[in-house]
Amino acid sequence: MIAKVQSYALSGLEGVCVTVEADISKGLPSYEMVGLPDAAVKESKERVRSAVKNSGLEFPIHKITVNLAPAYVKKEGSAFDLPVAISLLLAYGTLEANVDGYVFLGELALNGDLRPITGVLPSIISARDKGFQKFIIPKGNEKEAGYIHGVDVYAASSLKEVVNHLSGLAPIVPVSMSDFTIAGKSQSSSYDLKFVKGQAIAKRALEVAVAGGHNVLFVGPPGSGKTMLARAIPSVLPDMSFDEALEITKIHSVAGTLGESGIVTERPFRSPHHTATTVSLCGGGNKSVHPGEISLAHGGVLFLDELPEYKRSSLESLRQPLEDGVITISRAGGTVTYPASFMLCASMNPCPCGHYGSKKRRCVCTPNDIRRYRARISGPLLDRIDIQVEVDGVEYDALVSEVQEESSADVKARADRARRIQRERFAGSFVQSNAEMGEKESRLYCRLDAECENVLREAFERLHLSARARSRILKVARTIADLELSEEITPEHLYEAISYRTYGAELSEI
Repeated sequence: MIAKVQSYALSGLEGVCVTVEADISKGLPSYEMVGLPDAAVKESKERVRSAVKNSGLEFPIHKITVNLAPAYVKKEGSAFDLPVAISLLLAYGTLEANVDGYVFLGELALNGDLRPITGVLPSIISARDKGFQKFIIPKGNEKEAGYIHGVDVYAASSLKEVVNHLSGLAPIVPVSMSDFTIAGKSQSSSYDLKFVKGQAIAKRALEVAVAGGHNVLFVGPPGSGKTMLARAIPSVLPDMSFDEALEITKIHSVAGTLGESGIVTERPFRSPHHTATTVSLCGGGNKSVHPGEISLAHGGVLFLDELPEYKRSSLESLRQPLEDGVITISRAGGTVTYPASFMLCASMNPCPCGHYGSKKRRCVCTPNDIRRYRARISGPLLDRIDIQVEVDGVEYDALVSEVQEESSADVKARADRARRIQRERFAGSFVQSNAEMGEKESRLYCRLDAECENVLREAFERLHLSARARSRILKVARTIADLELSEEITPEHLYEAISYRTYGAELSEI
């Protein structure tokens, strides 16, 4: 007898419907699994056998063939344990039930318990979009599935519970829907901007960067507050919408980094060490293609401290996602595209000793030392960083001053106001912030009068800017205008935007 049940596999964040077919026929006892399974799927044979027996159910001692269709899609992971077990029980007659419209996902323990798996959220969303309405998943994935509307999700703790539910002996109550609420800013209070003394220019640059979603680079000597400024960025980032949270959660669900809440409620802040490999940044793996730090930072911030210390190949891998907002990973296990729209924040010293250009300490590096150090960051990558700010040390009197600095809440209020203007401006399009504008949007919303055009032309020629740099200056100027509630870009807005590109020009002249 042949039985069929439905399950789902993932290719990146997109689900692929998999039909699990089980055939039990006369012959010498055997158990064959076909359909391009990986090692974890093949090992399910022993897990399923033990789980069925230890659940008090009869396991067929016949010739068993299990097919995972379509055969050209590689099947990975342990999520097929439950659908394989249900298909075998149906084929053998141990279970008599109508499973049409159900999708089964789950890993089985040897005692029959269901263990949580990764990728439940994107699998259910993909299956729902294909018309499936009923899902049976492990109890450990219950919270994650509670945010998906329009479906009936049944969370079971064991194979026996699933069998009793399908046979009608003990129906499982569907998972109740959860309401999405923005989490409070849980970052340590030490990362509030009010604790950063001085650095008015750097704080202003940070505000502009967050308000428009621009990439930012802080350059300065050790101990000048670069890392503290970067760590304060999450406290001023705009709150997420439910759709944004779902998209970010899908990535973290596949990566297996979801918390107990079942959904991401805060924008990610990823800070990989400078020893991180290219694969850990981009994603990939020996067999399957998993998201890396670039994708895990989607919708949030990727902070690279001590930028020149990263491998050149790792830094160059940032160029495509910074431009396109996605990253395409090609490995032996396949080619996958993950979202990668993030705000890059980086920090670096101006030279090996860290004191070049400082007003407080004398630099001991030779020109060749400085040139080699700065050459670790390529011009094309630097060109993609919209805002480049030099940060110097703070005077002692400023450090001990009792003057209250502006808090993150105040800065966030202005950044949120600018973001609302941008959402209204780009309503109905895929563009969410000024930094994401293409040439079409730039021509429409960044128009310059004759005076502004002359200002930009002079800067273009004097600083030897590229076409990309000109475009990014326009986008930053548009953000500054939004912060000032100005409909038009004025020369003052352009001057400030141009001032954030002078470090790149100075680099090329050393």
